[in-house]
Amino acid sequence: MPLFPLQVVLLPGAELPLHIFEDRYKEMMGEVIRDREEFGVVLANEKGIVNTGCTATVDKVLRQYPDGRMDILSRGRRRFEIVMLNDERPYLRGTVEFFDDEKFDPVAPEIQKRAIDGYNELQALGSNRPLETAESRNPQLSFQLAQPVPDVTFRQVLLVTRSEAERLRQIAEFLPDYLVRQRRIQHVKDVAPRNGHGRGLGHVE
Repeated sequence: MPLFPLQVVLLPGAELPLHIFEDRYKEMMGEVIRDREEFGVVLANEKGIVNTGCTATVDKVLRQYPDGRMDILSRGRRRFEIVMLNDERPYLRGTVEFFDDEKFDPVAPEIQKRAIDGYNELQALGSNRPLETAESRNPQLSFQLAQPVPDVTFRQVLLVTRSEAERLRQIAEFLPDYLVRQRRIQHVKDVAPRNGHGRGLGHVE
């Protein structure tokens, strides 16, 4: 499977817009679109690439440029682990094994409520819509609740966790502190245009 190392963690169901400009990825995406194949998105860091990623399909080609560059909209599909890498082509490929949840413990209602409440607070902070009742019945709700959080370390932990109940617990514990930091950042943004600085606003992490 073609692999696309990026400094993002794609989760199942999430949209991922991409601007394709390197020759090797123009070639890769041309083949992916032509053959309607999946490609693998894996987190790249200073040590290389991580072992677990998420496949994506190209939902739409938004724009094509005369020089072969393109803007595409892709969407996360399936989780996988890399078994073997192959660098014979200009772009990286890998033999992968797909996986899904292994533990199906019931989700405690209070944990799910805390996770949803945190998500809705985060959405309100960005003036985005809250979770709808029908969406809360998603068997992998955790991945949807994590979409607004850009923290790649946290997203990678969720990606490899094979229990929905455990992912919801992690989200319920993560979001309160994350919301505190986001409110501080928003406060600085709101106040700075009026006074020209952010002094006296507390430490922003």
